[in-house]
Amino acid sequence: MRSVLVLQISPVAPLQKQGTVALTPPLPVAEGVLNFSPHPDQVLENVLENVLCFLTDRRDRNAASLVSKSWHRAEALTRSEVFIGNCYAISPTRVTTRFKRVTSVAIKGKPRFADFSLLPPDWGAHFTPWASVLGDSYRGLEKLYLKRMSISDDDLGLLARCFPSFKELVLVCCDGFGTSGLAIVARDCRQIRVLDLIESEVSDDEVDWISYFPENKTCLESLTFDCVECPIDFEALEKLVIRSPSLKRLRLNRFVSITQLYRLMIRAPQLTNLGTGSFGTSAVIDEPDPDYASVFAACKSIVCLSGFREIAPEYLPAIYPVCGNLTSLNLSYGANINTEQFKSVISRCHKLQVLWVFDSVCDEGLEAIAATCKDLREIRVFPIEAREDADAPVSEVGLLAISEGCSKLKSILYFCQRMTNAAVIAMSKNCPDLVVFRLCIMGRHSPDHVTNEPMDEGFGAIVKNCKKLTRLAVSGLLTDKAFSYIGQYGKLVRTLSVAFAGNSDLALKYVLEGCPKLQKLEIRDCPFGDLSLRSGVHHYYNMRFLWLSSCRVTLQGCQEIAHQLPRLVVEVISGDEEGSETGEHVNTLYMYRSLDGPRADVPSFVQIL
Repeated sequence: MRSVLVLQISPVAPLQKQGTVALTPPLPVAEGVLNFSPHPDQVLENVLENVLCFLTDRRDRNAASLVSKSWHRAEALTRSEVFIGNCYAISPTRVTTRFKRVTSVAIKGKPRFADFSLLPPDWGAHFTPWASVLGDSYRGLEKLYLKRMSISDDDLGLLARCFPSFKELVLVCCDGFGTSGLAIVARDCRQIRVLDLIESEVSDDEVDWISYFPENKTCLESLTFDCVECPIDFEALEKLVIRSPSLKRLRLNRFVSITQLYRLMIRAPQLTNLGTGSFGTSAVIDEPDPDYASVFAACKSIVCLSGFREIAPEYLPAIYPVCGNLTSLNLSYGANINTEQFKSVISRCHKLQVLWVFDSVCDEGLEAIAATCKDLREIRVFPIEAREDADAPVSEVGLLAISEGCSKLKSILYFCQRMTNAAVIAMSKNCPDLVVFRLCIMGRHSPDHVTNEPMDEGFGAIVKNCKKLTRLAVSGLLTDKAFSYIGQYGKLVRTLSVAFAGNSDLALKYVLEGCPKLQKLEIRDCPFGDLSLRSGVHHYYNMRFLWLSSCRVTLQGCQEIAHQLPRLVVEVISGDEEGSETGEHVNTLYMYRSLDGPRADVPSFVQIL
């Protein structure tokens, strides 16, 4: 007789954590009748596979895979999404050998400080080795997300050839490809739903890639190309929008004028996410402007607005009709609007949850945000230009206003020239649900500008009162005391960024010995040397990476770490592309764990110890 097991999923799963899919309601008995062989091990693995299908959070899956060999096998067989936080931490072959049924791959390449020109451009993070292996192993791949990687036109061509079911391509801060590669994707990926190019460098090959999309009805749901710095064929784009009835997200580059935007919005009233393009120049000369406000009013589904490059203030009222529904507004692409113009917009945005702005809105603009956006969860305030004066447009006044008016805030990035401990302490008390706190006081070693004291107590209050904090960026005048607070209270901190701070090796020692969850540590221009580096030996295998630049670490200290931790890749990066370190202190140290040892594509200016 065949053994039959009736499987019902309990409403409460012991492995379920925040971020996973709730396992309710239970499966109906008729759907849960499963046939198994009598062998107990096979029964267990079949049960596990059916249960693990409901486990979606990658951290929960990683934990499940460590329970036993059976769980390890079952977890691998049921995983459809793979995330690689460092492209050099594991080889492509090792990934495809373990995970056989993957349909979605996300890979990150260069460390984040590459965005600040602290990493030579030819350092690595090439997608080509991954492309060839994935092409051979994952014929059913549907989604690919790359961040800070170099992907060539040939790689894009391989994607189009090898993955007949390919649906989503998202390239964030990537380079190495051009409009020729985009044309291949547009032409050959017939099921493409998402093509998002975000802050990537795209070379102009003088290829009209938009016109390569199929002439029949498309599956496009999202098309983002606001970073592409070359003109597009607008007629081809307009026809593409007409052929894409499922299009919800459309983000245009600066070569699309406001009159052309008007034409596109008429064709796609179903849009929910719109990047406006230039929003400041008309393509038609000597003709009256169309009624832009009416076309925005007709697009009743828009909840996210971005773009606004080269914005013309006289066109700003056109967006008023959609402001009441907006949950996300990004004015950080070049929209240098003044305080009064900004207040006229923000006063209508009562549902806003995400806001990115330039500091040109001033403290008064931030006070308007606090008065209106009571549901705000994330805010980023960027500097419109580098300033040396202390009279920058935003200060502790704006930060204090945001903390008092937006108590649901979970994430903040705030650039300013001056700050006070009192304002930061107030934010820690008014916004206890903060998960991300990044305060960038741009003047180096800037103290509390009222008391002239270090900013130790402010950042100490953040880590003490914000119990959910996982990401922290510190700045201003900080002594070792601030880092002792981080080590004592920052038990959930996973990412820490430090610049121009600390007195001695003790500062870094406090962090490395006190923050058990620390995964990513970025440090520049701090007085940390070999002693502090050695204090983290017990923890480096648990971290994704450590970045140190312009500190006091010596080559000998780096060699000691490499000798003690052979599975840790220790890269010493020189200040130029000529090669070796000649001074007493290394220019840049980049350390990361790897299951497959040092990488093969080491440039001349990188020495792996």
